[in-house]
Amino acid sequence: MANGDPADNFPAGYVPQAVWTFDQPSGGTFANINRPVSGATHDKVLPVGKHPLQLYSLGTPNGVKVTIMLEELLARGHAGAEYDAWLINIGQGDQFSSGFVEINPNSKIPALADHSLDPPVFLFESGSIVFYLAEKFGEFLPTETRARAAVMNWLMWQMGSAPYLGGGFGHFYAYAPIKIEYAINRFTMETKRLLHVLDTQLGKTQYVAGDDYTIADIANFTWYGNMVREAYSAQEFLSVHEYANVSRWVDLVAARPAVQRGRMVNRAFGDPAGQLRERHDASDFENNTQDKVDARGGTRV
Repeated sequence: MANGDPADNFPAGYVPQAVWTFDQPSGGTFANINRPVSGATHDKVLPVGKHPLQLYSLGTPNGVKVTIMLEELLARGHAGAEYDAWLINIGQGDQFSSGFVEINPNSKIPALADHSLDPPVFLFESGSIVFYLAEKFGEFLPTETRARAAVMNWLMWQMGSAPYLGGGFGHFYAYAPIKIEYAINRFTMETKRLLHVLDTQLGKTQYVAGDDYTIADIANFTWYGNMVREAYSAQEFLSVHEYANVSRWVDLVAARPAVQRGRMVNRAFGDPAGQLRERHDASDFENNTQDKVDARGGTRV
């Protein structure tokens, strides 16, 4: 492969070895959980609550897709969508427990177990989970061929684009131990291109895939809504004011009560009043937000 002039590489003189070896930490915010192999690091059985749907997650964009979807289903009267949401602390390596790896061998949140079937259905990858729930409950996914194809196009577009936003732009702009101009420019370029793709589409349609709110909106909102509102404190850097159609759509989706509830679940950062670290019943939104749990000395009711 071409390495360029080693004198111009970073660090100066760096040339990739013939065979890569994991001989030093990569550095950065998540260095302590990065490793080049998969599988469990410790034995731990996952808790199981009272509902058929058991979610093991964290309030990141991918995790929030599922909690928004579940709250939207409950809002439409689907009692079978009741769920227990358990916090998985990825910074502490909870995703590498034997119980979690049994559900998701890729050790990424979210993971969902559907105990309404015996044996239970194990689900991982956020797009797969919201698609499964849409089919299971017959909501937010049209049956007409063209409309369904449009939703699936935009769902898969989001799944394919997210690594450029998070692992690409987000990592090098906010989390990498050093600022690398080439990497930041590379992923800023792609992030802005993706925002322009979405903005162009939303100049034609009310929602991402057409006139109706679907799983394509849920999936894209959690990432692109974050990008234009709060993610990485990079809104000025990205000139997000340029994407007026995206902003209009973000406001529309963010106003939905189920979206507001879903964004609270498994959230472990920000305002404690907006954190519902575990969710086992609808009453938890009233009784067990983190500010109230803290005021009771850590006790849930």
